[in-house]
Amino acid sequence: MSDNTWARRGLLRTAVAGAALLPVVGGAATAAASEPQQPRGDAETVFTWLGNSGWRIEGNGKTVLFDPYITRFPTNGFDPKTRLTIATDLVDRHIGTPDIVLVSHSHWDHVNDVPHIARSRGIPVVGTATTCHLLQAMGVDPARLIVVKGGEVLDFGGFVVEVVASLHSRNAKHRYWVPGTLNAPPAKAPRTIGDLPEGDTLAFQVRVGDGPSALLTGASDFVERNFAGLEPDIAMISVESTARAVHRYVPRLLKALDSPRTVIPVHWDDFESPLTNPAVQDRTMDLDGLVSQVRALSPGTRLIRPEHLTPLRLRA
Repeated sequence: MSDNTWARRGLLRTAVAGAALLPVVGGAATAAASEPQQPRGDAETVFTWLGNSGWRIEGNGKTVLFDPYITRFPTNGFDPKTRLTIATDLVDRHIGTPDIVLVSHSHWDHVNDVPHIARSRGIPVVGTATTCHLLQAMGVDPARLIVVKGGEVLDFGGFVVEVVASLHSRNAKHRYWVPGTLNAPPAKAPRTIGDLPEGDTLAFQVRVGDGPSALLTGASDFVERNFAGLEPDIAMISVESTARAVHRYVPRLLKALDSPRTVIPVHWDDFESPLTNPAVQDRTMDLDGLVSQVRALSPGTRLIRPEHLTPLRLRA
């Protein structure tokens, strides 16, 4: 399926295989004749959803991984005593030839597979100090770890990464799951999901070559002042839970991002079912609510529902 759509900041041409293109209400806005807008480039970037908030991003001869959690093991209702496990063969099959890993935060469903990837491929990892302390305790060479705080704009040669300080989502009691930060590597390597504190949360805006800019989020909260002015071509927006503990999450986010041309909802699937199966919605995640709010508040935005391991070929 292919789609050509004019939007407020230019033309985004998309070839989407196997993903659902969610209808745009009211059609996309067109540029005024007195203010012609031009596409910023013709380079293609391929985005492959790895489930949850994870992505494999390929273009310009480079591959960027974000929150790659492929193993996806059961946790018996997020029991903190659940043992960590890594399906190395499965991970190796789906990560391609990565040049770098970006990590939003240190919970297991974002960082579990990263130590194996970093050790086996010898590639750098970008994350918070807590993430890097944990990875060092899990056997990753400290020389491969890049600590960031938010505000950095890093040129890796072929792709640029802007780091944005963000926030983690909350439960119905407005609390974080396994909060906390680390000032040094733990004495023992983490063994359970409860051994992995959040350690603050980041978002990343990535542009590979002359392709579209993509905002990658790993949790459903944010700092409005930090997101203002980003204006991504594509926003991978984490879906909030049905508890809706964050005040006006979607309206505030769309306003801060100046109504992105394309929104791709993430972090809504049951991330304990196999990645090789079609995505199954976690019914505690309000996917329908995000979709309806984007349609109502930003009618010129195109919505794409991704599918596991299915490439989205996007141009800017």
